[in-house]
Amino acid sequence: MKDFLDRTEIISVLNGFNPWWSARPFSVPPFRRLAFEACKSYLEDTSLHRAVLLSGPRRVGKTTVLQQTAQALVQKGHDPKSILYLSLDHPLLKLLSLREILTLFHESTFPDGKPATLLLDEIQYAQEWETEIKLLIDHKPQYRILATGSASVVHKDRLAESGVGRWITVPIPTLSFFEFVSIRNELPDGNAPDLRVSNVFSLKPGDLSALASIMRPLQPLFQRYLLVGGFPETATQENIDLCQRLLREDVVERVLKRDMTALFGVRNINEIEKLFIYLCLHSGGILAHQTCAKDLGTTTTTVSNHLTLLEQANLVYRLPPSGLGGKKVLKARNKYYLVDAALRNAVLLRGEEIYTNPVEMGTIVETTVLRHLFAYYYRDTPEIIYWRDAATQKEVDIIVRSPAYVLPFEVKYRENPQLDKKSGLGTYCASENPKQGYLVTKRDADFAVTRLEGVDTMFLEIPAYILCYLLGQSERLLWQ
Repeated sequence: MKDFLDRTEIISVLNGFNPWWSARPFSVPPFRRLAFEACKSYLEDTSLHRAVLLSGPRRVGKTTVLQQTAQALVQKGHDPKSILYLSLDHPLLKLLSLREILTLFHESTFPDGKPATLLLDEIQYAQEWETEIKLLIDHKPQYRILATGSASVVHKDRLAESGVGRWITVPIPTLSFFEFVSIRNELPDGNAPDLRVSNVFSLKPGDLSALASIMRPLQPLFQRYLLVGGFPETATQENIDLCQRLLREDVVERVLKRDMTALFGVRNINEIEKLFIYLCLHSGGILAHQTCAKDLGTTTTTVSNHLTLLEQANLVYRLPPSGLGGKKVLKARNKYYLVDAALRNAVLLRGEEIYTNPVEMGTIVETTVLRHLFAYYYRDTPEIIYWRDAATQKEVDIIVRSPAYVLPFEVKYRENPQLDKKSGLGTYCASENPKQGYLVTKRDADFAVTRLEGVDTMFLEIPAYILCYLLGQSERLLWQ
């Protein structure tokens, strides 16, 4: 330990972070993210000798999951002193290695060698954390470890060197629409809680009408969700200006100005900030590196490097293109989406006027559908791609593809969307013959299972708000 550090100061910090050691009252939000159940199931599996890494954007509830885990363990009868929570971005704790902190914990609070749970918040700020965790997993089987990271601690290359077989990653994205409705206590009456999106294909027309009637009260909530996004702090906040300020300050600026410097060593913050604004303005569009570099007055190499960092920092999703027959596109031109449309709204100061702008709403809804597909299909590790025919400009917005299935989604958030053989979705399905395809619509009048003549695919026309709700509900069922 550093000579100038007084151990009593460090022990005081540990006591402050862990009120359950002295039976001090502590409260945590009652609403539990879906990731809580995932982490709980992994921690309870004693045959699993791995650390659990909770990774996602800022302000989505990672710290709350750790505190809820501590509360659940205490309520279950675990020795409160066997549960150690650390916020590793604390100025004092950043001066010590994880090993030194654990030594103090065992000397002052809980004996070494007995089963203990380590709840490590913002682990990327711990010194040489990858090596420290590797040693704990390999040589200290008495520890159960749950860690969080806002930026991509899961640097793929760094984990590949030190963490093979030692980590299970649980993603915690922004709130799904289902979670958004749940946190506001506005779940619809009469909905079948076990209904999955795939089940809708087998519903009869009368059942679809009944489901649309049950879901109809969610429409204004979906509008609100599209504007303020899936962050627990803003979900119940009615002041839109305050919501957007919180998102700009807590999510965007902290990642761009703090994390990028501290974790990725970015020196020119202005360049990466300009690129982020460029992505806000062109979200969902095909990004040509050369055009972007010219517009921003920088190099294609800088654009490429900064795009990778924004993806690692959980700010953007990247969609690569695919040719028909699964062929790779030689000159890949990726599409980029923000991880939550509300970040775009906050940065560009978009308010309720977006509701009357069909172009804006199309981009926002497409971004929102993509977020739900990434979260729901995460455990299958599929490719999530798009298809566009260069000659005709026909396109399918999102395709979820694995060895077991191919699911194309076309988002047409407007009045009277048309599904025909000449559309991008019709053309793609006529060529690829997936079993099911989705046309995501605006109105619940456009809610039907249909076919196209000469095409084997069964199509579901489904309003965006019902699709997102059912995907979120189905995501919950995966962890039960």
